[in-house]
Amino acid sequence: MNLFQYVSDRWSRLWLQGLLHVSAVVQCTIIAAVIGVIIGIAVYRSPLGSALATALASTILTVPSFALLGLLIPVFGLGSTTTVVALVLYGLLPIVRNTIVGLAGVDPAISDAAKGIGMSRFGVLTRVELRLAWPAILTGMRVATQMLMGIAVIAAYAKGPGLGGEVFDGLTNAGSANSLNQALTGTLGVVILALVLDGIYVVIKRLTISRGVRV
Repeated sequence: MNLFQYVSDRWSRLWLQGLLHVSAVVQCTIIAAVIGVIIGIAVYRSPLGSALATALASTILTVPSFALLGLLIPVFGLGSTTTVVALVLYGLLPIVRNTIVGLAGVDPAISDAAKGIGMSRFGVLTRVELRLAWPAILTGMRVATQMLMGIAVIAAYAKGPGLGGEVFDGLTNAGSANSLNQALTGTLGVVILALVLDGIYVVIKRLTISRGVRV
């Protein structure tokens, strides 16, 4: 059976797996973005705090995916919860780092001018600084999404949702009739979906960032 026939015969199942894969990655990226931006806001004015937050987030990425999943499974069990926790942790670094860089890069004169016209500190942060830092934050989310698309495949080890199951089944059943088709379908599916998501980020960038401040 060739790859095209394999996909055609199992299209409904593969479509669902792809949808679950994208859904898990997008939801985890949003959660990581909320947490990462809050951390960035809390520490960006402190060089020590910024260095510590970035270092801790970087440390998570040094832990191999299988090892992290192995540590989380006894706590959260097999399934979606372990997958979500792992993906959120891995997605923090680019978002935290870019939030800090974006906020720290705002010209103090702009913030002072906003305060001068009567804005509160919260108003300056939400209406001025975060808007100017948005291109950097969006770039961090974009990087995190691409990372998580691949890591979500490994999450199949913890019975997570998505196309990782196809890849793992293909590798586990190596030598069987459809093992290569399974592995290729899962891998190519992840690549195609990653490109689609990246294209969506390009559209979001054009819609939310004025041409003069795009990065």
